[in-house]
Amino acid sequence: MRNDNNRRRNNRRREGSEPQTETNQNIKTAENKPVEDNADKKDNNTAASGQEQVKQAEKEAQKEQNGGKDRKKKDNNRRHDRKKVSGERLLKDPELVHSEDESEEDREYFDTMTAEELEEATRMMRRKTASVDKQDLESNVPAGEDWEPYLDMDIRTGVSYEADKIAGNIFHTRGLKDTPNPERAHCEQYQYSSCKLPSYNWMDKLEIGLDYLEFPIAEVRFKNSHKDFFLLPPNIVFKVGDIVAVEANPGHDIGIVSMLGLQVQRQMQAKRVKPEDVVKKLYRHARYADIEEWIATVDKEYATMLSSRYTAWDLDLKMKVNDVEYQGDGTKAIFYYSAEERVDFRELIKILAEQFHIRIEMRQIGVRQEAARLGGIGSCGRELCCSQWLTNFQSVSTNTARTQQLSLNPQKLAGMCGKLKCCLNFEQDTYQRELKEFPSSHVVLKTQKGKGIYNKIDIFKKIVWYSYEDDPSTIFSIPLERVKQIIKMNEQGKMPENLEGFAVVNQKKMEENNNVSAEELKHIADS
Repeated sequence: MRNDNNRRRNNRRREGSEPQTETNQNIKTAENKPVEDNADKKDNNTAASGQEQVKQAEKEAQKEQNGGKDRKKKDNNRRHDRKKVSGERLLKDPELVHSEDESEEDREYFDTMTAEELEEATRMMRRKTASVDKQDLESNVPAGEDWEPYLDMDIRTGVSYEADKIAGNIFHTRGLKDTPNPERAHCEQYQYSSCKLPSYNWMDKLEIGLDYLEFPIAEVRFKNSHKDFFLLPPNIVFKVGDIVAVEANPGHDIGIVSMLGLQVQRQMQAKRVKPEDVVKKLYRHARYADIEEWIATVDKEYATMLSSRYTAWDLDLKMKVNDVEYQGDGTKAIFYYSAEERVDFRELIKILAEQFHIRIEMRQIGVRQEAARLGGIGSCGRELCCSQWLTNFQSVSTNTARTQQLSLNPQKLAGMCGKLKCCLNFEQDTYQRELKEFPSSHVVLKTQKGKGIYNKIDIFKKIVWYSYEDDPSTIFSIPLERVKQIIKMNEQGKMPENLEGFAVVNQKKMEENNNVSAEELKHIADS
């Protein structure tokens, strides 16, 4: 029985069907007898293989960990690239978030973008722009000059304290450098130099006594260029800068005394106003309640102007409300507007009266009066003449510019109001008087070389420019006396050899771009 079992066991061993039993038997054999050389080698190989597997597993784990870091780094780099691209697009087009060109990737980025990320993208774009600008500058920098300090320079002008103070002063249009004190009838904040159409009292320092003050009329200033004359009450002394209550229709108005005495008489003569035509009265100095009410009404003027503009737009009225001036007692407001055509604003008056509960008065002004009321700086760099001293607006035409040999360019000839500059009339009389000494532009100078055609003149240097009929590209500046000499020779039947012998300077003619249509010139000229 035992032999049969051994035989079956050997057969299974040969067939390899019982590896576990053989292993167990080998283990038992290893415990009972010395290990042979082949067994030792096999065991050593098995141990080495196990250590390699452990090391390989550790390497795979380390690689997996490093792979996670690499993937995270790639994601961060990808996110940074998206931030860079989207930040650049956002800087170029701040409205990209609301545009139809926004891609799905941009939309996902904008949803998760924080203020810090936007600031970082902005700094990145500025550094990139600065580097490009630096390269462009370095290519044109003269030798020995360092442009590095200028690259990071911020040339923007900050808002100063004085600018904020002027912008916040609602009484600046009335010539006050600050809001008046209701407890004082004399306004120390008044300065004539801050007013539209200012007037300097040049008689104040003259030793002529007090007789010049004995004139029963005073000039009172209101908003911007609005001034008027009023009769003074007896037995009350007023000074320039006093806040006074004057007669109005209806109620009373609040203004500032801007002129007294003999100076008022001279001003009335300049404006052609007779003393008997002045009928409005100056009542008294303004009281505390009057000044407080005045300050409150002035504070509402800007908001009222904006509201009236919106209402006019809603009614589709072709007009522009330029300014609003409240009466001192708050019962009435004057709306100054400009329009090219006649406007039916009856519905507008009803709406404004119901909205503000005041009496409405509409006054139409021209574009020149609008510029005078609002003020500004002209192309000469000085304050507009119409807001400083000019009150009589004369008509200006394009013939004035032609007389003065000016280029017919609307951008150069038009002022702040969009019309021809009033200063064109200032020298018109001088030009017309001096042009009488010059020959007509139709006179042709005859020479042996050719006919001389008139180009232009200079009344100050007494020079006339001529060019040959067959060569208009070259002009010759000839003094007026020599031009008269050539004309006299032509009348005697003589012709000089050429114009070069009489010219002072020979130069190429500068072609001016005068491609201006008649409609453009008609638009800026007074009708």
